[in-house]
Amino acid sequence: MLYIGIDLGGTGIKAGVVDEKGVILAKDSCPTLPERGYEAVIRDMANLAIGVAEKSGHGMGEIKAIGIGLPGIMDPRSGRVPFCTNLSWHDVPIIQEMAKYTDVPVFVDNDATVAGLAESVAGVSAGCENSVFVTLGTGVGGGVVLGGKVFSGSHGVATEIGHMITVVDGEMCTCGNRGCWERYASATALIREGRKLCAEKPETALLKAVDGDPAAITAKHVIDLAKEGDPDCAAIFDRYAYHLCVGLVNLINLYDPEVIVLGGGVSHAGQFLLDAVRAKLPDMVFYKAMPYARVELAKLTNDAGIIGAAMLGR
Repeated sequence: MLYIGIDLGGTGIKAGVVDEKGVILAKDSCPTLPERGYEAVIRDMANLAIGVAEKSGHGMGEIKAIGIGLPGIMDPRSGRVPFCTNLSWHDVPIIQEMAKYTDVPVFVDNDATVAGLAESVAGVSAGCENSVFVTLGTGVGGGVVLGGKVFSGSHGVATEIGHMITVVDGEMCTCGNRGCWERYASATALIREGRKLCAEKPETALLKAVDGDPAAITAKHVIDLAKEGDPDCAAIFDRYAYHLCVGLVNLINLYDPEVIVLGGGVSHAGQFLLDAVRAKLPDMVFYKAMPYARVELAKLTNDAGIIGAAMLGR
């Protein structure tokens, strides 16, 4: 069986023909240009799908399904996208629009969710029935796979894991609540704490690393200095790892997965991040005499969106 996966982003659309094992046979891309409106974007997605099928040497008649991963959610009851902030979409009839161009069945889910599905099919959690994917970027997103299938809940929002409240009356979140996990476990959290450090301690090595401009601080600056043993940044990263593990323990208690996969920008810290998590997690798990989820780094990176979207149809 062959499937098409479409990775819809705010700046670009990527599509590929994918086989049962998650191998990409052909792929292509085009700019999103969301300011044109959703009709034009969806038309481009359909044309890209048709074109990539031809590029692979297979017609659309050989494609079993089209999957779409997007930076938002879809209501599984209506087939509409209630909102997608990066694209300025509100109540978009995505399934209905795609049907104007192809009669191939279409499936849609959140981009982090499909990345998690990709890892469970062709990545680091392949072969696992139950896994959780956590993306550590500007915010914190997630994908849950239970029994080998994506779990999105009754309303398509079951994996908004970044908005678990882990600190009572904590930092204000963009969602309007306080203390959401992503306010403490994202790249944004490392940047915020780095800037706070610079304001309180002007002689810190972090401020020197950005030539005295706190606005230039990135998560990588903090992580790199922590790796080098700078005590200020090491303290920030240690606290970050603690907050990350608080959320991971919640996920373990909720889903009891075999594997938790870490992706996104912060995961580029690699073994340094894994070592910090693996050092703290054992003391925090509930069933200390029982096995619990191992934590690994994502493997598929740039192709995860295409592969995972395609696997929605499988």
